Amino acid sequence: MKFAIYGAGAIGGFLGARLHRAGVDISLIARGAHLEAIQTTGLHVRSKVVGDSCSNIPATSDPADIGQVDAIVLAVKSHAITTIAPKLAPLLSPTTVVVTTQNGIPWWYFHGTAGSLTDTHLESVDPGGVIAESIDAKQVVGCLAYCSASIGDPGVIEHLEGVRFPLGEPDGSRSDRIKHLANIFERAGLKAPIRRNIRHDVWVKILGNAAFNPLSVLTRLTLGEMVSDPPTRELARTVMEEITQIAAGVGVKIKISPEKRIEAIARQAGDHKTSMLQDVEAGRPIEIEAIVGAVIELADKAGVAAPKIRELYNRVLSISH
Repeated sequence: MKFAIYGAGAIGGFLGARLHRAGVDISLIARGAHLEAIQTTGLHVRSKVVGDSCSNIPATSDPADIGQVDAIVLAVKSHAITTIAPKLAPLLSPTTVVVTTQNGIPWWYFHGTAGSLTDTHLESVDPGGVIAESIDAKQVVGCLAYCSASIGDPGVIEHLEGVRFPLGEPDGSRSDRIKHLANIFERAGLKAPIRRNIRHDVWVKILGNAAFNPLSVLTRLTLGEMVSDPPTRELARTVMEEITQIAAGVGVKIKISPEKRIEAIARQAGDHKTSMLQDVEAGRPIEIEAIVGAVIELADKAGVAAPKIRELYNRVLSISH
């Protein structure tokens, strides 16, 4: 099975290195100094969890150099998919599987769903419908990245913790393609459970991301510091309660309470900075729309007030533009 990873940054680079070491035919798509370093000295992973490694993986900035593949992992940030989606054509065949790993509400979320929101378009996630025009939603497999990593020097991935990448067909089936993907991920030393309801898993992750990511931008605190600070923790809990109401409004009953979600985060938080805070400190665009803007767009559709999450969203926008 031939793979391409579009976006060989922290998460994509770690995933690519693991798959390559498991013998998978894989190519990376990256850019800038990071790409140059991968091409000249290899992709280095530093990890106390899986061990240090150096992998010589084919890497390019041009998808046409790779050609059609069996599976593409989209490992860029959610806001970058609008830009890269039209560039995927050289990689795609009618049977190519597109694995999405982005935080927040994915652009394909309402594809094929039942009810009043069937095939609803979310402008916050897919402005102008560019992504939907470029990628057939039937080719998508959802994936959530429970992995903490960052780019140190160009060509170097610092992996802190997490090797869990749950996979799910949007229709909930255990298809041959998802079983094959899960097997390949597991051969690479990753945990890749097949989820029957990937949309529920999306909301569980959003509980943490939509509360703590914007709070980290406003407070500049690590996860450990936020869950240990009573006022910040209480505000996060309130935001999670609002998110639970919004999810219910679009037909998803989140099966974990805000307090249990906070405890789960607290157990593994340490001094880890959220990805959104890392991006702000590095002067990069942040994933505010898919993680928070889309949740607010759904709140409007469901008629949920959600005042606290709206306040966080507006305050983050005011300091990040």
